[in-house]
Amino acid sequence: MLRPFLRARTPRRAGFTRQSLVYRSQQAGPVIPRAWSRTLTGQSGPPSPGNDAPNPVDDATDRVEEDGAEEKREKKEAEWRSTGWKMFEAAMTTGASIFILGCVGIGYTKYYKWNVLEKMENAFRPGDPVLDLAANGKEMPKNGEPSRLDVVKGNVEDEDENYDRWIPRDEQEKIDKIVWGETKGRYHLLIGEKGTGKTSMLIDAMDKINGEGCSMMEAHADLEVFRVRLGRCLDFEYHEDNIGSLFSIRGPRDAGAILDIERAFNKLEKVALRRRARVGRPLILIINSAHLIRDDGDGRDLLELIQQRAEQWAASNLATIIINSDKYWVFERLKQYATRMEVHQIKDLSKDRAMQALRNYRMKYYGEKVNESILEEVYDKIGGRLTFLNRVAKSEDMIAKCNNICEMEKIWFLNNCAILGEEMDDDVMDQQKYAVSMSTLSDFKC
Repeated sequence: MLRPFLRARTPRRAGFTRQSLVYRSQQAGPVIPRAWSRTLTGQSGPPSPGNDAPNPVDDATDRVEEDGAEEKREKKEAEWRSTGWKMFEAAMTTGASIFILGCVGIGYTKYYKWNVLEKMENAFRPGDPVLDLAANGKEMPKNGEPSRLDVVKGNVEDEDENYDRWIPRDEQEKIDKIVWGETKGRYHLLIGEKGTGKTSMLIDAMDKINGEGCSMMEAHADLEVFRVRLGRCLDFEYHEDNIGSLFSIRGPRDAGAILDIERAFNKLEKVALRRRARVGRPLILIINSAHLIRDDGDGRDLLELIQQRAEQWAASNLATIIINSDKYWVFERLKQYATRMEVHQIKDLSKDRAMQALRNYRMKYYGEKVNESILEEVYDKIGGRLTFLNRVAKSEDMIAKCNNICEMEKIWFLNNCAILGEEMDDDVMDQQKYAVSMSTLSDFKC
């Protein structure tokens, strides 16, 4: 009786068959179509107005659908929650890495700047490479006599308390006060012929204080070489050793040699300020052989830069710059804008001083008492030029050495002379100063 009734009430148009219902009941659990469920429960349609009782099958189906939707929603929320946490974790990791990297960069930059000033200040502490080179060039006299280097280092005792250089100079005391920092408010230009003893007096003054507060450099015509020598003198690397170059940061070396020299002077000014507050004496920077700088646009810019710093530092007693030159054109360039420059002209020794120096040297190191006639002959041949006196004093035969010096100087002089004629080109005018000076050859008694 029930089978025909069930076959008649099955909603075939809804796509349900007996096999599909059995399969869905096995796969999805207790999910039964609402029409069929109403048939099984005695309800053939929607509840009547007088029958408000809910259908338990419909409630179960609705609960199953709501549970599935809730499960999907919770799954999506869990996925979003996991993604958001991962993004937050990645952002925090990146932010912490950037913060640590920034702290390390700032710390390294501060340490590097401090180290630059410390190294530059160390360049003005006692001891200087120039003194070491000068000491290595000292020769041991004959007969086992101690040299001045041994006396200075304390290896032997000095028998003479008033020991002086074998050629005393009147300008030495003034140079000493400048190098020792006792003369302030000026910068100085030492000018004189080659071999008059300008560099020797500067090294002697530095040696007396062991180079404390002093530093010397040799000038050069090439600005790049000048830059390197200034950096070596001040122990400044021009930021070439900065680790920032590993990150392809554009370094300051891309700007040129002049700007590098300006940066070195900026650092030197900071060191001078610290030293003035602690010691009270200015720094001494000696630029030797300034005449080697070319008299062109770059050379004039370099001299102008040095003079500006020298004027500023002399006015504030921060540093004293000493410029040593063999050529007069350096004075002509600096004179145009000089307000605090003091010029010291270093000349040859006088006859009495030169003869006395030779006599003292031969007696101390050779045990020889030289006749006055020989000393006068030496002076007549080579004059009071210190470089010539030094060669002659160290030679066993002084007269033969004088003749050799005169011969070499005459050959050099004649090779630089020219006879000017009407057919000559204009470029021979550059040798006119030598031709005009031909009359001075009579002074050489060779």
